[in-house]
Amino acid sequence: MTRTLKIGVLETGLPPEELAPDFGNYPSMVENWLKPLSAQYNTEFTFYPVLSGDIPQDGAQADIWVITGSKFGVYEDHAWIAPLENLIRDAKTKGSLMIGICFGHQLIAQALGGTVRKSDKGWGVGPHIYDTSAWPDALGDTPTSLNLQAYHQDQVEILPEGAKTIASSDFCEHAALWYPGFAITVQGHPEFSKDYASALIESRRGTVLSETDADQGQEYMSRDITAPALAQMIAAHLDQL
Repeated sequence: MTRTLKIGVLETGLPPEELAPDFGNYPSMVENWLKPLSAQYNTEFTFYPVLSGDIPQDGAQADIWVITGSKFGVYEDHAWIAPLENLIRDAKTKGSLMIGICFGHQLIAQALGGTVRKSDKGWGVGPHIYDTSAWPDALGDTPTSLNLQAYHQDQVEILPEGAKTIASSDFCEHAALWYPGFAITVQGHPEFSKDYASALIESRRGTVLSETDADQGQEYMSRDITAPALAQMIAAHLDQL
């Protein structure tokens, strides 16, 4: 009998209003990225609009939680931050798994005792290449590199106890973290298509992003992306996470 996985996607951010009709919301992007799970398991996705106050109380309510990206900082004073951190800790205690994306990567680290700050290195946008020399054996063969869309200023600067850095670069030291038995998190956006990432950069050109940052992000778009391979790794090594 095929194992059923309950996957709860915690929606902590929204795409720009003008892009949503063409690209959908972040939970739908996450579901599309995690299609390899559906090839091996009977997956049941449930979306939780956290920004509207829909925050689950029980960490065992899902087998896997996914925390999306967001325009907000994890260190900001929003009413939904603390309850979401409580859910992270409860999920860890109860044996559920987690995947953190960008904001989710940062929030899981913060909830478990790490430190997140706005980096003095500025914006990282477009496909970034991360070194995987510290890749753990438990997660399978070491990929040549981890290449993911990036869109962030904030970074995890101090790791929580038990977290292991498994991908890094000169720009982002802790680009992917592994919490054995609990979570894998990435600073990049494996759920972003190149078309969406490019459109997002253009929608923020000259406002959030400088012309220089936007130009560099678009220049990087020719790089290969390894997000599908990351999803396949998660599916293949789910019991080793």
